[in-house]
Amino acid sequence: MTRTGIGIRTAVERSERLTGQIHVYDGAGKGKSQAALGVVLRSIGLGINSATGSRVLLLRFLKGPGRSYDEDAAIEALQRGFPHLIDQVRTGRSSFFDRDEVIPFDQAEAKRGWDVAKGAIASNLYSVVVLDELNPLLDLGLLPVEEVVQTLKHKPESLEIIVTGRGTPQLLLDLADLHTESVPHDHPVSREQGIEGIEIYTGAGKGKSTNALGKALQAIGRGISTDMSHRVLIMQWLKGGTGYTEDAAIAALKQSYPNLVDHHRCGRNAIVWRGKQQIADYVEAERGWEIARAALASGLYKTIIMDELNPTVDLELLPVESIVEALLRKPRDTEVIITGRCLNQPAYFELATVHSEMICHKHYCDQGVDLKRGVDF
Repeated sequence: MTRTGIGIRTAVERSERLTGQIHVYDGAGKGKSQAALGVVLRSIGLGINSATGSRVLLLRFLKGPGRSYDEDAAIEALQRGFPHLIDQVRTGRSSFFDRDEVIPFDQAEAKRGWDVAKGAIASNLYSVVVLDELNPLLDLGLLPVEEVVQTLKHKPESLEIIVTGRGTPQLLLDLADLHTESVPHDHPVSREQGIEGIEIYTGAGKGKSTNALGKALQAIGRGISTDMSHRVLIMQWLKGGTGYTEDAAIAALKQSYPNLVDHHRCGRNAIVWRGKQQIADYVEAERGWEIARAALASGLYKTIIMDELNPTVDLELLPVESIVEALLRKPRDTEVIITGRCLNQPAYFELATVHSEMICHKHYCDQGVDLKRGVDF
């Protein structure tokens, strides 16, 4: 989503690029690995209906076997749903990594993982390669930055590379085509009132809706691992009409998990301009909120994604008071993920246990590079 003038643009016609780009997600906030998984799901969703398909490698550094991470459940859901499209390699200790006690084993594991990455990049077998937590290895000197940069610089033309983790070295930032930093925001009110399970992803950077898709995967995967049905509702505002490739990703989820994913969209097939809202915009926004509010109160869903709710409220298409009231009363074990930019933070931001602002430092579209279906939108 991009903002033009005083309007918020959500549906535009785009030409499509063929050249793969290098994405870097770093920063202290949450959402980096989940955003990468969202891109993976989008790519798979489009590849299912294409002649060539989309094959993905998830290479996870500093995440050795025997430990659990938030994204493990999401990856399990991906591998069960699309076993022929996902390869995963984990490297690192079985104990937690201490940055102050680097040992020879850490360097050996880093090299092992990087050798796998180099072979995968050279093979031209993958459409997307995710190098999760590569940045801290480079920051600690466990891998040579110059070698990594040269390898990425000479990747196959169509290959998308996604690099995550804190501490990105400057040489890699200089090479990257996209750089989004996740910055955490603290809200003491949510701690005092004991509200759990409200996450907000906002800001101008890439990774908000893609992170939400990763959270949907995570919820489904948690249900698989516990033999329980973790139902997910994906509610999208300001996205009327057709042509959104989140639809391909969501369709892929529903194909593999038809009883676990519900999806509703609302909005006109047009840009909603600030100060020029139409009656239909209010009607569609309220229709979407009635669905979301009923779902939240029902307790039937373990995860409810409210995609682009922030700009909907910011455009004054919905009253913030009813949203605050519904969130205050939500079931404790229901997780709510809210996304989208906004000029003015609504009051419900104070209820969030996680609030990450995605800051865009660099984006290839600013250099005239076309966006790509399944990766950018």
